[in-house]
This record gives sequence, structure tokens and C-alpha cells, in this order.
Amino acid sequence: MGGNPRASGHTVRLHETYEQLGGKSMQDWDIRCDVVVVGSGGGALTGAYTAAANGLDTVVLEKTAVFGGTSSYSGASLWLPGSAVQERAGLDDSTDMARTYLRALLGDAEADRQEAYVTTAPAVVEFLERDPHLEFEYQPFPDYFDAPGRMDAGRSIIPVDLPSVAAGEVRKLVRPAPIVDRAGQPHPDETLIAGRALIGRLLLALQGTGRADLRTRTAVTRLLTENDRVVGVEATDADGRTLRVRAERGVLLAAGGIEGSDEMRAAHGTPGKAQWSMGPAGANTGDMIRAAVELGADTALLDQAWFCPGVELPDGSGAFMVCVRGGILVDASGNRYLNESLPYDRFGRAMIARGESALPSYLIFDSSEGGPVLPAMSIPEASAGDHFAAGTWVSADTIEELADKIGVDAATLGATVERFNGFAEGGVDEDFARGEDPYDTFFCPPRELPNVALPPIATGPFHAARIVLSDLGTKGGVRTDADARVLTADGNPIEGLYAAGNTSASVSGSIYPGPGVPLGTAMTFSYRAVHHMIGTDQDR
Repeated sequence: MGGNPRASGHTVRLHETYEQLGGKSMQDWDIRCDVVVVGSGGGALTGAYTAAANGLDTVVLEKTAVFGGTSSYSGASLWLPGSAVQERAGLDDSTDMARTYLRALLGDAEADRQEAYVTTAPAVVEFLERDPHLEFEYQPFPDYFDAPGRMDAGRSIIPVDLPSVAAGEVRKLVRPAPIVDRAGQPHPDETLIAGRALIGRLLLALQGTGRADLRTRTAVTRLLTENDRVVGVEATDADGRTLRVRAERGVLLAAGGIEGSDEMRAAHGTPGKAQWSMGPAGANTGDMIRAAVELGADTALLDQAWFCPGVELPDGSGAFMVCVRGGILVDASGNRYLNESLPYDRFGRAMIARGESALPSYLIFDSSEGGPVLPAMSIPEASAGDHFAAGTWVSADTIEELADKIGVDAATLGATVERFNGFAEGGVDEDFARGEDPYDTFFCPPRELPNVALPPIATGPFHAARIVLSDLGTKGGVRTDADARVLTADGNPIEGLYAAGNTSASVSGSIYPGPGVPLGTAMTFSYRAVHHMIGTDQDR
């Protein structure tokens, strides 16, 4: 792939230019190709690979300095049910079970897209695994709702880790982990895991096709049309030059949502703040949604996101928190208001429902794990010492002193902790049923307790961590059909224009069915978009 886009902003592989084509165009096209993909997350690169592997010259345009977007930050769970990967793992999963589960949660809404998703998912996996660079394995992670068709141990798959030596120079092209990326550091020479493995493997697969022109620091500014059909894009490159890229087959928008724009969040009533979101800084500001709307695209779900609780960091940003296995969450009144072991989107929505008193909330925990160790998984972007110095975490020898430090009523917090400890002793959370669902206990270590999800808060000193409303990206955008075609308000497709991932309104509406649905839908509908462009069978 010659060159390092992070350093230069130049293309990985140059396509023919307008001059090389002899100026045979109605417009001054700088690049001609079959397919343009805007964005570079898991959905975008799956679409790009689908096109390139089918012999189409493909241009990927990424406005930041590296590839991967929010996908590279993720755990890379992929909700792609009924595939050969689940079959290899001996999992009793199927398309029928996945269909039943989605229909139980979503009803008849978007029935055609639900069907397209579950029936195409196995084909996506089979197609990707034909390439030696693309390997997946099953990883247990429970579905999020108790509904027919649920898999208590989960049905998600993940990419196999990618050793640094196998990644080679591609490693430098992948957005690094948040703790590294937010510090402005390059990708370390280490094995790529989770989301970085997914992006690295897709880049290697794209490289192998010989059909991919991958460009960073190239921001698409508008969509270009001829006779009411989208035929290309206009972009600005790293040197400030304007590029016009013609796409003979179609343009796929997979450039994230509006999570990085406080202006757009406010305009559409999206809860939370840009600084609390897990989207990469400077990315996902709704550019492509606005560009599509200028052409008449309809939108939906712009007030929705893939919500989660976030540990507030010393700089005011948020770090995704998941798999809570201890402690309790209280609001400004000092009262619990949810099952702390809920799946993270349901946790975030409970914070929203609680209202202003929940922002921020406080995770109250003790020293039973050997010190001020957060009883949950979170991106380790700050040490406990950094948190205490900034005041985002506080400690005290007693619950009453802790209450004073976080500004809640001491008597109320004391009563809340006492009541919870009573539940811990009896093994039943009478208020919020924590520990009764398989998800609640899945991430808990073995414990000699009546309920492993209910360890008491009894070992001082005691700690409080400030918790804000974060998200993994917004899930509203342009409306699309089962083939990812962008639709107008009257339901007609805008010819030549497709969208997937968080640039499109999610098929799951306000529900987050299970781990990997954001990436699974992004990859599936990007795959379907390209097959629609070239008129081939979606399930092949």
C-alpha cells in the first residue's frame, strides 16, 4: 500500500486521473471509479471490499488521518447470526431464531429491512471469509433482552486478533485505541485486537484486490448529480485542493452519525454531549447526512443513539463503561434508580428517563477488590490517581463522609447503601431485580455470595466515580430501504446514493437488540448496497 496516510494524507493507491483519461467527461473529474465509499469504519470498508473483490474500482474517502472511525475503538462484536462461524462453534443458532428475536423486539417496523438483515448476514460472513485475511470466531456475549429467539450466551462473532508482523505497514493506517488516539500518539507496534483487528484485516483484504484507492485527510463536501442521479462527490484533500470523484455505479455513505456535533445534537434533541461520546475527535459530525438532505433525503431517529454510561474523565470527556459487577449507581438525591448490571444501552436509557438528577450520577463502590478499583469494565484512559486529583473520583472512610464530598444527602445515601446491603445478604434485589437475568451475572467473577451480582458495599474506604451519559455513536440518519438506497420523504430512492451504518437510520429503531448490532447492520447493508449497484444476488 505504499505511504502512510496518517503522516502524508496521500492515497494508498492512485487511480486514473481525469488528465489520464483525456478529459472525456462532461465535468472536470479528477478521479473516475466504479464506487465511492465515504467513511472507513467496519461498514464502509466491508462495502469497499465487496465492490473491489467483485472487480470494481473503488475509492474510499476518509476525512481524518487514519482509517477505522468508531469501529476501531469497539470490541468488534458482530451480530451476524446463523453463519458458518456459529456453526463451527457448535452454537444452536439460526436465521429463524434471529428473525424471531428481532420481530419480538421490533414488531413489524421495518419488516423488510429486518428480513434483509437476517437473511443476508450468513452470506456476508461466508463472502468475507473467502479472503485469507478475514477470519472470525465466536465469542460469548449475551443478547440484551429476554425475548423469544434470544441466545443467553450470545451469538456474536469477532475478528481474530491480527499480529503486528501480519499487519505490517497496514498497522500504521488503523486508528489506535482511544487511550492512544486521544493522546495523539501513533499506533504502537502491537497485535491488533477487537475493532483494530477488524479494520486491519479489511484493509489487508482491500490491498489484496488491487482495486482500492484509499485516501485519508480527504473530506467530502458535497454530492454531485446529473439528471437527478448521484454520480460522484466533491472533496477537499489534505493540501486544500478540490477533488471531483466520479462513481459510475454509486456512492455509499458510511461516515458515522451526528454524535460529534453539539449543534446537530441540540437541533434534533439527542441526549448527551459530543465530549461524552465515544466517537473519535473531529469525526462523525453529520456531514454526509446534511449532504444527503440537501438532495432531498428523508431522515429518522436523529434523537437516538447507541447509549451507554460513561466514566467522566479528568478532561470532561467520557469513557465507555460496561459489565458492571459491583457497586450501586445513585442520582443527585442519593437514591438508586436502575439495575446497574443492565446492558449498556438500557443503562443509558434509564439515565435519560431519570432526568436531570441523573447527570451526573455516581457509582458508589468499596475497596473489596483491593483498593479504588472500578467494579466494571471501562476504557483505562486515566489512572485512579488522575481521577482523584481531578475530583472525578472521591474517597472517604465512611459513606456519610462520601455523601458530603459528592453533594448528596448523607442520610439518604446511607439508607440506600444499607438497603442494598440487605439485598446482598438475602440474594434478592427487591427494587430492580439485579442478578435475575443471565446478562447480569455473565461478567461476574465466582463469589461465595447468595447472588454473585450483589456484592455488599462494606469494605472501606468507600469511593464514588462520576458517571455521565455517553454513547457509541448516534443511530439516526437518512432513511434507507432494504438495499440501503437513500429515500426521499415520499419513499422514492435517490438514484446512485446509498447509506449504511450510523449515517442511516437504524433498522433497530430505539432498541439495541444485542452486542454487535451496530457493526452487523453496517456491514450487512453496505454489502447489500454494493450488490444492488452491480445487480448481483445479495445472498451469494
